[in-house]
Amino acid sequence: MFTLKCKERIVVVDKPLVMGILNLTSDSFYAGSRVLSNLLPVAERMIADGADILDLGAQSTRPGATMIGPDEELARLIPAVEQLSEKYPDTLLSVDTFYASVASAAVQAGASIINDISGGSFDPKMIETAGNLGVPYICMHVKGNSETMHQQTKYRQLVPELLDYFISRVGECRAKGIHDLIIDPGFGFSKTSDQNFELLQNLGLLKLLNLPILLGVSRKSTIYKTLGTSSENALNGTTVLNTLGLMNGACILRVHDVREAKEVVVLYEKCKKNGQPG
Repeated sequence: MFTLKCKERIVVVDKPLVMGILNLTSDSFYAGSRVLSNLLPVAERMIADGADILDLGAQSTRPGATMIGPDEELARLIPAVEQLSEKYPDTLLSVDTFYASVASAAVQAGASIINDISGGSFDPKMIETAGNLGVPYICMHVKGNSETMHQQTKYRQLVPELLDYFISRVGECRAKGIHDLIIDPGFGFSKTSDQNFELLQNLGLLKLLNLPILLGVSRKSTIYKTLGTSSENALNGTTVLNTLGLMNGACILRVHDVREAKEVVVLYEKCKKNGQPG
């Protein structure tokens, strides 16, 4: 169990959470996540399906994507955050950005969690900004910069290097005033498909950090390339890896398909209650 202080609201988390992905982009790798023209209906469906958090992003981070600057990201994100926070005030909103200025504006507009794929490495002001904002911060593992992060996949020992990375990042985050910290091992970022499977198998080692672990494997290429299919046909594979992730220590599932992920959580909790998962 852990708690999240989301502005004035204390959220007690005693079972895994499901975070629904909403992409304000036209080029995210899974077309079903793009909500430039249908944000509210998709958000409403996710909430009805049981989403605990909605994660809004305006920047595609798929390999080969063109990065946009903070001004364009702000123009896409802030109206969406304002709409959702006004219409669904009881739903936690996360903003997926690596720009400190965007994070600050989004929190002021209604977001209460910062989800940074760079772990503070793309914008030197991000960690201090997150500390000043006083909201939960999701720190992901990645190597390189926005242009090279998908090519830097060499490790001496994958999981020990991730542990070292997070120990360093956690120290910096704590020093800058971040109290609620969530770690994301970064499946698909700076890792090959085989490395992603190695990481999933050894995910439990990251519990040594005593922090909530977010799992983001939904419909990614590790699944669909392994199965010889496409992101559109990767839901079953996503469910399998989400289940393994929960069994190995994940406590937040970041997904495109909320209802199916909530079913994973319900069944996992039932098995856990009866002493089944390790």
